[in-house]
Amino acid sequence: MNICVYGASSNDIDKSYITASENLGKKMAEHSHALVYGAGAGGVMGATARGVTAGGGRIIGIVPDFFNVDGMLYDKCSELIKTSTMRERKQLMEDKADAFIMAPGGIGTFDEFFEMLTLKQLSRHTKAMAIFNVNGYFDNLIALMENAISENFIKSECRELYRVFSDIDSMLGYIEEYVPKDLNILNFKNI
Repeated sequence: MNICVYGASSNDIDKSYITASENLGKKMAEHSHALVYGAGAGGVMGATARGVTAGGGRIIGIVPDFFNVDGMLYDKCSELIKTSTMRERKQLMEDKADAFIMAPGGIGTFDEFFEMLTLKQLSRHTKAMAIFNVNGYFDNLIALMENAISENFIKSECRELYRVFSDIDSMLGYIEEYVPKDLNILNFKNI
């Protein structure tokens, strides 16, 4: 299975996020899952890739041409695909992935994950989506989602579109056992 992992590229983060991401990559390789990601060498992205490499797994890195700066890209990708734009990059990541994990990250990570969540809500895909909540990083985001549900901006059924995990084994188990549901857009949107 190809699992797309979205996560930070920054190295200026607490080392616990790096360690957790390396462990995620190792576990993915142990379970024979390939990594689809943005090809970065640093932060959560690079740590996940190093974990997959350490476990002997396959890595599909997808990156726009303008990111080609010394030391920015992970040099051990099994396959490196270059695109002209960020939009092309995100489309290829979506196309090549069987499931999505949002690991701790910033604006780009949120953008990528929420685009996939929106597409799932609109019945454009039925792939598993998980949030890797290392150190409670996403607690405020989860609270925001719950507030949006309680204020009727999001339907409560949207809780079923993704799952939140702090444990890698449980998260991978969810993805591996995930059975796509026939989603009805009317359950999620007032169209």
